[in-house]
Amino acid sequence: MAAAMPDFHDPAFLRGHMHRLIDFYLPACLDPEGGYFNIFLDDGTLGATATRHLVSTARFVINFSIGARVLARPELIAAAAHGLVALDSLHRDRTHGGFYWVLRDGAPADAAKHCYGHAFVLLAAAEALRAGVPGAKPLLAEAWEILERHFWSPADRLCVDEFDAGFTQSSPYRGQNANMHLTDALIAAFEATGEQHYLDRAEIIAHRICVDLADTVGGLVWEHYRSDWSADLEYNRDDPRNLFRPYGMLPGHLVEWAKLLLLLHRHRPLAWAPARARHFYETACARGADLAFGGLHYSFAPDGTLLDRDKYYWVMSEAIAASAVLATHTGEMRFWQDYDRLWTYSWNHLIDHRHGGWYRVLTEDGTRRETIKSPPGKTDYHPFCACHTVLRLLTEHAP
Repeated sequence: MAAAMPDFHDPAFLRGHMHRLIDFYLPACLDPEGGYFNIFLDDGTLGATATRHLVSTARFVINFSIGARVLARPELIAAAAHGLVALDSLHRDRTHGGFYWVLRDGAPADAAKHCYGHAFVLLAAAEALRAGVPGAKPLLAEAWEILERHFWSPADRLCVDEFDAGFTQSSPYRGQNANMHLTDALIAAFEATGEQHYLDRAEIIAHRICVDLADTVGGLVWEHYRSDWSADLEYNRDDPRNLFRPYGMLPGHLVEWAKLLLLLHRHRPLAWAPARARHFYETACARGADLAFGGLHYSFAPDGTLLDRDKYYWVMSEAIAASAVLATHTGEMRFWQDYDRLWTYSWNHLIDHRHGGWYRVLTEDGTRRETIKSPPGKTDYHPFCACHTVLRLLTEHAP
């Protein structure tokens, strides 16, 4: 049974929820031999301990850095610094440069170099720098240099997704997801440093994905592209549940882009961004909303047919953040009403009020699909950062 319904607009509630998310993972996630344990079961006990995913390491650093700064918990500086040490001592490829995607028992299990992972290293460094974590500033400069030298394609004005370990051969796959998360990281890097070149790059990527490419597929964000950035409408058609590259259009990414466009717009007004953000958000809600059980479905086909009807924690988290950003940008109460509905669904179904944390994925009717609450890459980064985004907005707009 869910706990008593709180006031989701109360900054004290948001801070309290951020505290509880941190406390679900800390100190259990700290591996004294280096890095963070990645897998947690529903009750908070550790699952298998051999895996170290680059995204998990970066996201723990992000959560702990924000927590140190926003929640007045100085002990989180050491927890974040623990992750920066792991990036240097465990994930770093000292032969070819960059950071390994997945380690197992301390050795590379997947030595590929992913733009997605390096975008999160940039974001981790930016948040760590803002929090005063030792080692953050050189890591920020290094992550930017790697992204510029290896992943950025000046001709395409977008980033390549994946290279082999030696940065010699790139995959022909191109995707919007890595570029979207890089946009988020670039905004954070600007906020941490004040350096305009990060916003310059964020603006270029946002326009390419949300205008240039979106207009080739009916005005929405398509996920998958060929090497020439033509839309691949067949990619993973038979694998709609693929963890990083699912087929279809994703309401979660549409609302995430809506959020990012307006956050970028706050720093650098863009005439096209507010209307595009509203369109993405409203389309995601219109096509993804589950009118029977609540929440947002996961994906739909180009013709609007629902594909994956499951409810994912990160989709609801991003929708919560996006609704608040739209509400404060437009002043329209209907977005706050969405915010309350999204939180209410999450509170009743996705949040574990006994042990802490959010369940990763539910069936359409709200049944848990697994007993692993946090697999590699999760860390409850999405709900934690959603709370932080809303907290910033409420604090800035307080009377």
